[in-house]
Amino acid sequence: MNEPFDIDAYIGKVPNFPKEGILFYDISPILQHPPALAHVIQKIQHHYKDQPIDAIAGLEARGFYFAPALAIAMQKPFYPIRKAGKLPGKVDSQSYDLEYGSASIEMQPAPQLAGKRVLLLDDLIATGGTLQAAATLLQRQGATVEDLCGVIGLPFLNYQESLASFRIYTLINYDKENL
Repeated sequence: MNEPFDIDAYIGKVPNFPKEGILFYDISPILQHPPALAHVIQKIQHHYKDQPIDAIAGLEARGFYFAPALAIAMQKPFYPIRKAGKLPGKVDSQSYDLEYGSASIEMQPAPQLAGKRVLLLDDLIATGGTLQAAATLLQRQGATVEDLCGVIGLPFLNYQESLASFRIYTLINYDKENL
């Protein structure tokens, strides 16, 4: 696949957000440039085209920008995993630690996921806590989660250690040296 876009050119870097000492990677420029967004979705789709994937799950909030588009491109169902308190009815919940705090995510029961292979997608992989929590939720539904995908990876935060049981694909990685 040709690399017509320098993805880095479409990722904003915002220092000290959401708190002092954190560099926030803003994917808004990708979303505001349709060819860049199409390129991201096509690149992910191309990477997984020969994988036996039955469904796509994505994390609120920024994973929601990419996961449904990928689900449409791959003709797979999309399962949202949301922040606590955003879903009606019965939910399954999982708490986790962030690089700058803690949180909980939830999903509605999805018995149709039992025995299905799910690709879990988010915009950024930092410490891996959010994706690990989401994988736990999906596994409790009976799904198999082997593959995790992030548009951006921050390997210097050691997500590979906490996510060692998964295959991880990212489109771009940032090292501590190139911040």
